[in-house]
Amino acid sequence: MDQPIPHTDIRVDGWIGRLPPRLRPYALLMRLDRPIGTWLLFLPGVWGIMLPDHVPTRQRLFLIALFGIGSVVMRGAGCVVNDMWDRDIDRQVARTAGRPLASGALSMREAALFLAALLLIGFNILTNLNGLSQILGASSLILVGLYPLAKRVTWWPQLVMGFTFGFGAPLGYAAAADHVDAALATLYAATIVWQLGFDTIYGFQDMEDDARIGVRSTSRLMAGHARLFVGACYGLTLAGLAGAGYLAHVGLGFWPALALPAALLGWQVWRLDERSPATCLRLFRFNRETGLAIALAVLAGTLTR
Repeated sequence: MDQPIPHTDIRVDGWIGRLPPRLRPYALLMRLDRPIGTWLLFLPGVWGIMLPDHVPTRQRLFLIALFGIGSVVMRGAGCVVNDMWDRDIDRQVARTAGRPLASGALSMREAALFLAALLLIGFNILTNLNGLSQILGASSLILVGLYPLAKRVTWWPQLVMGFTFGFGAPLGYAAAADHVDAALATLYAATIVWQLGFDTIYGFQDMEDDARIGVRSTSRLMAGHARLFVGACYGLTLAGLAGAGYLAHVGLGFWPALALPAALLGWQVWRLDERSPATCLRLFRFNRETGLAIALAVLAGTLTR
């Protein structure tokens, strides 16, 4: 059986390795071998769906299921766009050199056709949401298309990633509540800085390669100040979550339950070592559990209204 490619987080073992060889590059292009990205796109949507008041339980469950499917599809579409932009850069970075476009396993034409198919599926999912959500969802495609450019023009590509991947939070809120308000905006802000923090941790894996080829990143910018910067991001995340909960009039259960994600975020800062790629990858992946803890806190607030 195939083993993980050395010096990369791409995995071609497990169920990916049992796919027909012709399908395997498409699965890798979507990052189906690494579902953490889908979780990190999906969970803010869950927060947004559960936060508003006066939403029937059946509607929440339907939206959560729809967002789960949409997260797989749109995360995959975002990865295709990213790899189409970055294929030349990816060839020069050890962690990404094995990606299907960088390695030549797929052509640009094949990737473009696959992207069109994913976007068509995403469009069909969007039609099941209310009109406000359809407008917001369509506008998010601008962020998906522009995000790969960020590392070429700014030292803050992880912040742009936060706006892009964090869009599930306002989209989920709008889908459930059918309006835009201050609670939505505050939740979105909290999601953005959470993702800025964990994607900066992720970027520490590529420091040497990024410096060699001139790729900008928040990780390079904050080298030597990792704990301070990530700690500030996570502190703002907790403040934003608290503000969103207050504005949405969550129940008393939200406040003690928020202690768990606070502890998990603090643990990440304490364990952070920017010189250890393996540690950075583990901490990045740990944000799935952190995001689930935030979802439980929001659920506790919803149930105790």
